[in-house]
Amino acid sequence: MNTTRAPRSDARANRAGILDAARTALATDPYASVDVIARAAGLSRRTLYGHFDDRDALIRELIVTGAQRFNTIAESVTDTDARLALARLAARLWQEAAHVQFAAVLALDETHVEHTADALAPLRRAVSDLVRRGQDDGSFRTDLTAPTLARLIEEMARTVVTRTDAASAGAADLAVRTVLSIAGLSWREADGLLATHPDIVEVAE
Repeated sequence: MNTTRAPRSDARANRAGILDAARTALATDPYASVDVIARAAGLSRRTLYGHFDDRDALIRELIVTGAQRFNTIAESVTDTDARLALARLAARLWQEAAHVQFAAVLALDETHVEHTADALAPLRRAVSDLVRRGQDDGSFRTDLTAPTLARLIEEMARTVVTRTDAASAGAADLAVRTVLSIAGLSWREADGLLATHPDIVEVAE
């Protein structure tokens, strides 16, 4: 007989409340303590520890839930033109990251980068497949291997997310152009692509 029970509704509500409170608290202070997060959730420190072993465990849970959203975005890009697909993927990912930039910065911190990489495995595969497609049809640079180029795109995206003010004018445009540049497009080619498809960046602003 299966004796495993689903979490009680109040336990699920408490866990969800902790995660919401953590997002809010960390957006104000990336170094917010467990005590601050628990108070924001209207719960005791002891109750919080009943759901998460420590602060890092809580942050890892935030990373996993955020990664699921990024992985879903990767699945949503269906352009057959590799250049368009990369631009649209960069714009949509930026839009999501900009709304939760504090979480993106935490996720990309060296302390959590390995866990983040595992959680984002579907997205990373999508970027790698896209790079190979672009190289095969001549859209992207071929002086680098596909895995190396995909990694460069990933690292550049990481730098843009952590170093750019998400609220600044033209931030999404910068993010998209940076990724296209690493892929091998000239600034004129990027200009032409985005001028023909202005919706790509407009949606992300």
